Amino acid sequence: MQETIKGGAILIKEGTLMPETLRLESEPCVSGWRFVKDFDGYRLEREIHKAGWTFFCLVGEASATVFGMDREKMVRRAIERILANAASEKFNSLEIVRMASVASKRFLGVRYVTVSGRSRHIQKSPYLVPNTNVKLRQRELAATV
Repeated sequence: MQETIKGGAILIKEGTLMPETLRLESEPCVSGWRFVKDFDGYRLEREIHKAGWTFFCLVGEASATVFGMDREKMVRRAIERILANAASEKFNSLEIVRMASVASKRFLGVRYVTVSGRSRHIQKSPYLVPNTNVKLRQRELAATV
């Protein structure tokens, strides 16, 4: 897995609704998330847009640094730490922004890797808040006035 995950890589939460015209090859990465093969964030965004869907880029970037010996396990643990954030419930994709070179990064002889990721969200609606929630909120506001 570590050879394939690099800056621009995309992970998608299992069960995420996708455009019917878009066919993605993916493999399990961490629990509940899949690594998308052959698509980086830019290319996936173009394909989703062609299908009439939206691929939001949410504000902020999260990073995690992990120490260890096994490269694949370090990358996996760093991704798990990023996804463990409570905000991960609010998005269905993660774009890996940066990954420090594992081979050259050492601290007191122990290898470490730093992975940075950005929250993304795939949905059919062009609005970040689904239409049903907007209508519900409008009704709640109207009821209080």
